[in-house]
Amino acid sequence: MLNYFCIYKPFQVISGFTAENGRPCLRDFFEVPADVYPLGRLDFDSEGLLLLTNDKSLNYRILHPSFAHEREYWVQVEGAISQQALDQLGQGVSVSIDGKKHTTKKAQAFLFNAPPPVPERNPPIRFRKNIPVSWISLTLTEGKNRQVRKMTAAVGFPTLRLIRYRISGLSIQSMLPGDIVELDKGTYYQKLGLGTLI
Repeated sequence: MLNYFCIYKPFQVISGFTAENGRPCLRDFFEVPADVYPLGRLDFDSEGLLLLTNDKSLNYRILHPSFAHEREYWVQVEGAISQQALDQLGQGVSVSIDGKKHTTKKAQAFLFNAPPPVPERNPPIRFRKNIPVSWISLTLTEGKNRQVRKMTAAVGFPTLRLIRYRISGLSIQSMLPGDIVELDKGTYYQKLGLGTLI
């Protein structure tokens, strides 16, 4: 039987079902069939949407860069981010990936006028009264290692908190860390823009 899940991976949880060095993993939060695995990953210190399935035909369709699925991140950065920095993020910036220089593809970057509706983080971000923070939305069509953190650092605004909000039409809207939602194949494929491939 094929299964399709969306989960909200909590902060400081490994994106796999096997513990490493005593750190918590998905098995500590989510009960799914033994053959279900994550499509892609989120860093240990990032939160948000992770797709789980045992449908092996999705591996290539979701993970291969040629399909360019949108991945939207809500990012809290240190400092009052400028429009110039947002424009730079949108146009592409130079970052180091596996020791090689990489110019990121065009992205969509905008500032939230007020903090987005996100759950409290545990443990919380360390508050520093004299240093402002900004929340931005950053939508990418590629997924290099620690790319978002490298991009915001490259424009002078280090990432404090990173939440993957959406992959194509699947999102963590109304979900909390540790939540899991199971969908049928048709809905899953449709929201990922794969409706014609069923």
